[in-house]
Amino acid sequence: MWADALTKFGNAAGAILVFVAVLVLVFFAAGRASGRIAKPLASVIFLGPALVLLAVGLVIPAIRTIYLSFFNDGATKFLGVDNYTWAFTTSSEQQVLLNTLLWIIVAPVVTTVLGLALALLVDRLKRQALYKSLIFLPMAISFVGASIIWKFVYNYRDPSQPQIGLLSQIWLWLGGSHPPNWILSHPLNNFLLMAIMVWVQTGFAMVVLSAAIKAIPDEITEAAVLDGARGFGLFRHITIPMIRNTLVVVLTTVMITTLKLFDIIRTMTGGNFGTQVLANEMYSQSFVQFSRGRGSALAVILFIAVLPLVGYNIVQLRRERAHR
Repeated sequence: MWADALTKFGNAAGAILVFVAVLVLVFFAAGRASGRIAKPLASVIFLGPALVLLAVGLVIPAIRTIYLSFFNDGATKFLGVDNYTWAFTTSSEQQVLLNTLLWIIVAPVVTTVLGLALALLVDRLKRQALYKSLIFLPMAISFVGASIIWKFVYNYRDPSQPQIGLLSQIWLWLGGSHPPNWILSHPLNNFLLMAIMVWVQTGFAMVVLSAAIKAIPDEITEAAVLDGARGFGLFRHITIPMIRNTLVVVLTTVMITTLKLFDIIRTMTGGNFGTQVLANEMYSQSFVQFSRGRGSALAVILFIAVLPLVGYNIVQLRRERAHR
C-alpha cells in the first residue's frame, strides 16, 4: 500500500519537475532570442499553451460532438440529420424544447425585473451594504444546494401529518384543506423550479444594475428634475435609457445560465413530471440511455442556442468600452 502510494507520488512529482524544467528552458530560450525572431517567439511561448488548452478542452470536443451527432449510438452508421429530426419532431422532445423556451423567457425576465426593483429600493435605505449582502448571499450557494433547500420548501405530506414543507403549511394557514403535491403538479412545477433560479440569480442582477444606476451622472438627473420629471417619469425617461445596455447584458447573462440549466432539474425532479429541459435531456441521452448520437445532437442544438447570446454580450461590452 505504502509502496504504491510512494510510486504514484514519485510519478506525480517527476511529471511536475519535467513540466517546470520545460518551462525554464522555454523562457530561457525566449530571453536569449533577439532580432526578428524575438517577437514571434514570445507570441508562441505565451499564446501557445493557451491555444493548446483551448483546442484540447473546447475545439476538438466540439468538432467530435458535431461529428457524433450525425451517427447512430455506436458511431458505426451515418444517419444524416435523423438525430436532429428526432429532436424537433418527437412529442417528448418537443415538450423538452417547449420547457426550455419557457425557462429562457420567464426566469431571466423575472430575475432582471426583480433585481432592478430591489436595486432601486435598497439604494434608498440606510445600511444598504447589509441588505445587498443578504440579497446577494444565495449566489454563494450552488444550484444543487439551493435545490435541496427548496426541496424542503416544496415538501408534500398528507394534511393529517405535521408539515415540514413551508409552502404546504402556508396553504393550510390560508384555509386550504389539502395542499397539492407541488413538484408533481404540471405545469405549476416548472414555475416552482424557476423560483429557485430567480432566488439565486436576483442578487447578481441587483448588484450589477445598482452599480449602473449609481453611474448615471448627477447632472443628467438634476436637469431632468428641473424640467419637471418626477417619480415614474424620471425612471422611465432617464434611468431606463441610461442603463439599457446593462439591462440587456444582465438579461442575456441570465439567459445563458438558464440555457445551461442542469443542476436544479437533476436534483429536484430528474427531469420527470414534465419538467425536463434541454441540458438535462442531453445528459440523460448521453450518459443514462447511452444514446451518444442523440445526446450529441442535443448538445449541438444547445450550443447553437447559446452562441447568439454570447456574441451579443461581447458586442454590447465592446460598445460600452468604446463609449468610455
